[in-house]
Amino acid sequence: MKNIYVILLMGSVLLFTACDMLDIKPTGKVIPTTLAEYRALMATAYQTVPDARGLAGFRSDEMYVKNDSWELDRYAKIERWDDYSALGQTTTFEWKNFYTALFLANYTIEQQGAITEGSEEDIHQLIGECYLMRAYMHFLLVNLYGQPYSRSGALDTKAIPLKLDSDINGIQKRNTVAQVYESVLSDIAEAERLINKESWENKFSYRFTVLSVRALRSRAYLYMGNWEGAYLAAESVLAEKSTLEDFNAETYALPNHYQSVEAITALERIMSSNYNQAGAVSSALLSMYGEGDLRPDAYFKVADKNGDRFSQKGGKDDFRCSFRVGEMYLNAAEAAAQSGKLVQARTRLLELMQKRYTPEAYTAKTTRVNAMDKEALIQEIGNERARELAFEGHRWFDLRRTTRPRIEKVLGDVTYVLEQDDPRYTIQIPREAIAANPELAN
Repeated sequence: MKNIYVILLMGSVLLFTACDMLDIKPTGKVIPTTLAEYRALMATAYQTVPDARGLAGFRSDEMYVKNDSWELDRYAKIERWDDYSALGQTTTFEWKNFYTALFLANYTIEQQGAITEGSEEDIHQLIGECYLMRAYMHFLLVNLYGQPYSRSGALDTKAIPLKLDSDINGIQKRNTVAQVYESVLSDIAEAERLINKESWENKFSYRFTVLSVRALRSRAYLYMGNWEGAYLAAESVLAEKSTLEDFNAETYALPNHYQSVEAITALERIMSSNYNQAGAVSSALLSMYGEGDLRPDAYFKVADKNGDRFSQKGGKDDFRCSFRVGEMYLNAAEAAAQSGKLVQARTRLLELMQKRYTPEAYTAKTTRVNAMDKEALIQEIGNERARELAFEGHRWFDLRRTTRPRIEKVLGDVTYVLEQDDPRYTIQIPREAIAANPELAN
């Protein structure tokens, strides 16, 4: 059964066709044996990674669904945190795609000793990518369907099933939040041992590298509240790659573009064309940008006839971003501030701000940031994350891992409320998944 599944997947390898992001072509073989064939199998895993972070953005306070019947049918229940009524045409979070990517990674890990026609170094690189894929899929899943790690009592609550083998016949049971994070950190460590590629040429920039490992570790530790670990991991990235796009320059790329100088891993297409057409910028987000901030004009289109503004950071395959340099500056700043390293926190925050504000606005920001105490600085860094990482799939996760605030949305004539620390900060496992495996309901 397993081999039949692999045959089907090998026969339907989907390629990154935009931006010249092409991997290996299907080989026509029945069972993969060579490194090239397993690389093609992993191309399918990369292609299968869902754009769930973008879809989750509709639940946050940074966007709203424009008033169009087609978009409302697909996204309104998500933005209104309506997880219990009949789905209708509501877009799903592609649970099965996470586990398809996990299957492919696990199968390749299990077969590593049988891979032929490849150097030891290249085989290690591929297997390391499989471990990091497994870590990242579990990390995304637990942050969609598990309690926030930082919430009191969350570690012992059930989250999602860990999938650490390619057996497709076993009945999967949910693991706890603590168990999932333990597995994620273990897989990151194994990936670090094996991955040896410092960078890829642009057409392969979706593949994981040495810096991808450190970037994921920084994010995972940040979500766990392991401030020292998050800071050290972010700083280890910045020691190797620290260049930011300069919005004061005559020309620059948007920082989540796959060819940006900030790109670390250009894998996820966070805002698909459908999401991008449906999700308008909220007034709450726009109000966070002050005078002299160059990002609103760079990140968002001018208002249309209905007064809606839409993101310029998505809608095309050019905008693929899982990890980038700007996030690492913010991770380092937040982790440093939380652990009382206020000088280091201010330094990293201001280095980012210098590239995003006019010189006059940056001077004023510098004065204010340098006068902030710990609490004010942490709040400013959180606001800066909202401004900088807008429409890149971070806002929902930042809200749920920190204060889980009350959010109120007035849509039409109806007010919708997500209360402080609301249970709906954790998404329900899809009904179709539970129907296929009733153990997921326990």
